[in-house]
Formats: sequence, structure tokens, C-alpha cells
Amino acid sequence: MLDAYSGKLAVLCLNPESLTAHQVLAERLNLPLRASLPALEPYFLTWRDGCLKLIDHELVKQGGLYVDVMPRPGEQRSWPAPKDGLFAQALGRKTQTVVDATTGWGQDSLHMFRMGLDVWCFERSPLMAELLSDGWRRLAELDWFIRLGLTAPMLIAKSAILGLTELNFTPECVYLDPMFPAKRKKSALARKNMRVLHELLGSDDDKHELFEVAWQTASKRVVVKLPDYAEPISGTPNQRLQGKLLRYDVYLKNG
Repeated sequence: MLDAYSGKLAVLCLNPESLTAHQVLAERLNLPLRASLPALEPYFLTWRDGCLKLIDHELVKQGGLYVDVMPRPGEQRSWPAPKDGLFAQALGRKTQTVVDATTGWGQDSLHMFRMGLDVWCFERSPLMAELLSDGWRRLAELDWFIRLGLTAPMLIAKSAILGLTELNFTPECVYLDPMFPAKRKKSALARKNMRVLHELLGSDDDKHELFEVAWQTASKRVVVKLPDYAEPISGTPNQRLQGKLLRYDVYLKNG
């Protein structure tokens, strides 16, 4: 971990009362602990406003990046939400069990969860796994979540290439959202949260291997979310659902 993020990332503690929690986090991720700004590293992790946040010097006054567990604009806030739109169509309206093999910031996993699906989430980056774990904790504290007696998606901090072969069940669908090198220059189209992931984690160079494992694991379909300019991961998909800036390639096991 230290080699991967050396000089790029640190844990920042500006509140002495929370020093112990920050120390534990720094030790768990093998990161340096800083106690003041400006920090030496361009990015840092800290608790702010009840959330674990990833912050850079541009975002110090804006609040930082975190796993947002509230519904996105346009999503219905009831549970379960209707299975509408391209995303639900790609997953399959009769699908119930889904593995998100590339969870990232967790927004697609949370959308699946709000549709009432049973969701398992793989995240191989220890950094993102920490942010996701904090998000799942906050999700479990929401009034409606408690009132309905729900269980948060299962988060597995491991590469899906290894983890999919170790599952003790067969998911109907495996969902992939691999990171691709950005085609466009930095702009409003390249959201801050994705730019940060690219800078800290790079691209998913093993996405073809991941697809093969996903194909062997899923019982009904593999869904791949891609930017509109990207070539298919594997041959010609059975379905191609096109949005404005992205598409879903759907590979059916009995297509």
C-alpha cells in the first residue's frame, strides 16, 4: 500500500479528539499520518461531517469526496425503487442476485440495492474499501433502512478475479464497470471522483481476465458498463443499450 500511494496519499487528523481513529486508519492502510495543512501529499483521508472523505487541496473548502448513500437525482426514494431505465434493463428485470465486481464509489451497487436486488460488492483497492465501508455504515444508520429491517450489500475487500471463484453461490448476474483511460481532456465530462480514482489507482488493465472469470461465474448474464468510445471487452454482446455518454453491453449465457 505504501509503495502504491507513496507521496500521493496520507491520513490527516486536525482534531486531537479523533486522533486514535485516524491512527488506526493510517496503520491499517500503511499510510503516513499528518496533523496539519498543507499536507505534503496531494490527497488525504480524514473524517469530516460524519463521513470518511478523500480530499485534495482543491476540495478542502468544498467538503471532499465520499460514498454518497442517498439516492441520485432522478432516482425514486421509496424502497424498492422501480426497475426502470437502461440500467435495470441491462441487469434483467427478473434478476435478483447481482455481484458488482468493480464497486468503486458504490453508486451502481446502491442503485441495485434500492431496486431490491441482493448485491455482493467486490473492491480490491484498500482505499476504496475503507470509503465504501464507511458509506455502508452510514446507510445502515438511516431511519428508513432500520425501519424496513434491511441488510446492506455485502462488501468484500478483494480482487473479484480471485473472489468470484470463491463464492459459495452462483449469482445470476455479474456487473463490471472497469476503468478506462480517459479519451477526452479533463473537462466537466470527466467527473472529479473518477479523475481522482484514475490518478490514484490507474486503469483496469486486467479487465479482459476479469470478464472471463465473470462469464464463468454468472448463471444468466454479464453486464459491462462502458464509455461510449470503448470497444467491447469480449466479442459482440447479445445486447447493447446505448445512453448519452455510456452504454451497457449485455452478454447472455443462453443468448
